[in-house]
Amino acid sequence: MDERTKQRSAAPAARRLRAVESFQSAAECIGTIEPGCAVFAITRGQFSMIDAVLAVLDQTGPASVSLWTWTVAEYEVEVLARLRRDERIRAGLLVIDYGALVKNAGIVADWRGSFGDRSVRYVVNHAKIATVESDRFRVLLRGSMNLNFNPRFEQFDLTEGGADFDLIREVEGELPFFDDVTGEAAYSASRVSAAFEPEQLAMFSGVRRWAR
Repeated sequence: MDERTKQRSAAPAARRLRAVESFQSAAECIGTIEPGCAVFAITRGQFSMIDAVLAVLDQTGPASVSLWTWTVAEYEVEVLARLRRDERIRAGLLVIDYGALVKNAGIVADWRGSFGDRSVRYVVNHAKIATVESDRFRVLLRGSMNLNFNPRFEQFDLTEGGADFDLIREVEGELPFFDDVTGEAAYSASRVSAAFEPEQLAMFSGVRRWAR
């Protein structure tokens, strides 16, 4: 059995869970970050994933940040690059859909200019995840929102520490870096075929055309 299919410990065992219907800012929704804390929120899209990351950084101090997204807007990379110059972000990792290679070529190049040539992993991706790891905190953020805000129902989760954070770090550590990525390589790195039988994926054959 794949180790990831085994149930993982949710340590810290007793999380202090808050559930919030938030009409406020990311900082007000998240509240005070403490070891083992957990927040679940329903929002009206008044803050984005990037707003939540910035709110967490206000509490953690200098940290390493990773972002999982399917596309990135220029404003968001500019914000993170500025934070890098301010030494609030020690390191950055972008896990992004392969389609961004064309759609966001300039933006991804700016990210690599700020965080290094190996700071991008191309996959097939629709996950919206972020991590913020400092000397004291290991914060995992996930939700339905993209990096930009969107005025409609969104859901948001934040946890500090635990097996969920460890799992994301494990997967990130296994994603290969490509000097010259292709669509086939990004698909293989995502291991989508490991979750399906060949006949289940057959219906998608011919739908996606990888292009450079």
